Amino acid sequence: MIQTTNLTRKYGQLTALDNLNLEIAEGECYGFIGPNGAGKTTTIKILATLLKPSWGEARVDGKVIGYQNPEIRPIIGYVPDFMGSYDDMNVNEYLDFFATCYGLSGSQRHRAVGDVLELTDLNYKATSQVASLSRGMSQRLSIARVLLHDPKVLLLDEPASGLDPRARIEIRALLKELHRMGKTILISSHILHELAELCTSVGIIEQGKLLFSGKVDDILARAKVGQRIHLEVTQRSEDAATLLRTVDGIRCVDIVTENGQIRIDVTIDSDSALDVSELPNRLIAQGFRITSMQAEQVNLETAFMRLTKGLVG
Repeated sequence: MIQTTNLTRKYGQLTALDNLNLEIAEGECYGFIGPNGAGKTTTIKILATLLKPSWGEARVDGKVIGYQNPEIRPIIGYVPDFMGSYDDMNVNEYLDFFATCYGLSGSQRHRAVGDVLELTDLNYKATSQVASLSRGMSQRLSIARVLLHDPKVLLLDEPASGLDPRARIEIRALLKELHRMGKTILISSHILHELAELCTSVGIIEQGKLLFSGKVDDILARAKVGQRIHLEVTQRSEDAATLLRTVDGIRCVDIVTENGQIRIDVTIDSDSALDVSELPNRLIAQGFRITSMQAEQVNLETAFMRLTKGLVG
């Protein structure tokens, strides 16, 4: 449904996108993650036909960005991180205006406005002024606006940015419903644990280059370079760390101070036959007292931190 080939965008001497090759299948919910300035918004704006690439090619539903923009625009819905609005309109007028812009008329327009109000749970705000809406409701209205013409593809740039926890949960539930309805969704976000729950696939971009693209489980497996254990001892942490470094199968031992607590982080080689449950026994046998031991869970946030360096264009 979405495909880019060597997609490049330069701003003067700055390369925002560097030969980006991306494929998103029809019906996927694809999470696009990367540090600020990595090229996420530039990519989405090109796919939304708002920017021209410096070179390379982008396609939506087989149609080429630039050459076939009039055919692409009716099948996409673009939600920027902050929506522009007509504050002197109420919600119903706002949606009716955009439905007219999308070419809907008469009963078709009236039905479309009613459907998106119900889908985004904004019926009770239909007569409220757009200017009076909270940030969360404004984002729901922005999504409602781009659903009026029933697009195949949704391009969402940080839709949960600046929202309170309740509003984020509501937006996430709405996006899940849209995915269930068969929409192809490209969503950029910094709230990585929510992307892991919502998305079928993810892409990691840094300094304009795509570092990884694939299923969430695949990226977690790639980031899991070895089992990691967090240990806390009551005293003599340096001596405990020295002892652990002598154990076969342990690749790295670090002492970490966090929130006033000292812990020992142990990284075990992925191909090691070491029985982790034996570590406490070895320490206790040497007179150490252990207060806690916990295996680190690799999630999308830890995968992101391990696979990126924080570089920007």
